Amino acid sequence: MSRCDRISLIQEIQNIRQSKVICYLTGDRVGAPGIQINSEMLRPLYEHIRDWGYNGVEKIDLYLYSRGGAVDVPWPLITMLREYCKELNVLIPFRAHSAATLIALGADSIVMGKKGELGPIDPIFSRRMNDQDEVIPVEDVMSYVGFLKERVGLGDQTALANMAHILADKLTPWTLGSMYRTNSHIRNIARKMLASHNEPLDEQKTNAIIETLAEKTYFHGHAIGRKEAEGIGLKIVRAPEQIDNLMWRLFECYEQLLKLNQPIDPRIILSNNDREEIVDDIVLAVIETEARTNLFGGKFKIQKFRQMPNQFNMPLNIGLPAGITPNILPEQLREMLQGFIQEIQAQLPGLVRSEIQKQAPIAKIQGDLLEAAWRDTTAAGD
Repeated sequence: MSRCDRISLIQEIQNIRQSKVICYLTGDRVGAPGIQINSEMLRPLYEHIRDWGYNGVEKIDLYLYSRGGAVDVPWPLITMLREYCKELNVLIPFRAHSAATLIALGADSIVMGKKGELGPIDPIFSRRMNDQDEVIPVEDVMSYVGFLKERVGLGDQTALANMAHILADKLTPWTLGSMYRTNSHIRNIARKMLASHNEPLDEQKTNAIIETLAEKTYFHGHAIGRKEAEGIGLKIVRAPEQIDNLMWRLFECYEQLLKLNQPIDPRIILSNNDREEIVDDIVLAVIETEARTNLFGGKFKIQKFRQMPNQFNMPLNIGLPAGITPNILPEQLREMLQGFIQEIQAQLPGLVRSEIQKQAPIAKIQGDLLEAAWRDTTAAGD
């Protein structure tokens, strides 16, 4: 499906809803480089909404699909969109988890299809430990602190101190402080999002929504359908059948563009392949309106890393055949042979090393994203 197919669906949705639609999707293709909501998307998205003029439009529909990302992006995104419209809505055809749910909280209404999903907004904290990324759910740590207060109690100071020591032994004071600030930041942003509505919710509903999404939905991967979202108190609009169908057909277009149903397994791609590396174009995210298309992607390089011998010494002694001495050869031929031998001696170690490398056992197969950037591909029609 081409850009023309997607634009046709976008225009149909716009005509029915009397709005301007802007689509933002981050891919979750299995095996592809990780891509999440991040601040780099704000600049290209701003170019899209500027196309609508300084005074903006009456209504913007943000068509959204993402598994989440940076918690510092939803607020500037929502405030930027609200500068250009009087009414802001979010269209959810499928997944809008974590930071994407936080974005949805800033909309006057959340239009959900039958397969639409929101998720908890409890933040995930990442740190680098022993050359590996360690992921720590912030709410797990906060729950542990709550457990100390409720179950152990302030009266048993010895038990409280011992359990607090266990926590401090796992996490530095700076990490704990950062987690506390992140936890507070999420709740503050959620409150600001809900207060940004044309018709803000009352304090009691706001508190209930934040408490449920940030704390009382105990599993970060829990999918919140539209019925549950209504029960939480969110302003959910059940997409009418025609809009639901259009939203889903548009998602299928983006599903093909981002190849979400085509997992990448480097082991299969290269294990039975004579090539040592493969480099291919990959698309990881998209921002699109009827006027233009921006794609985020680059070159995805999948490479074999082999376990080479620790010592690699190859003595070379290349000379003339037995019985032939240089002094019996004409001078011009002798010079040619000597140059030829020197060239072989220079190239042979590399050729031998290359052959040894091909036969060496594979230590690992790794994929790396190169030349990653947002690019305007409107003219290409991708």
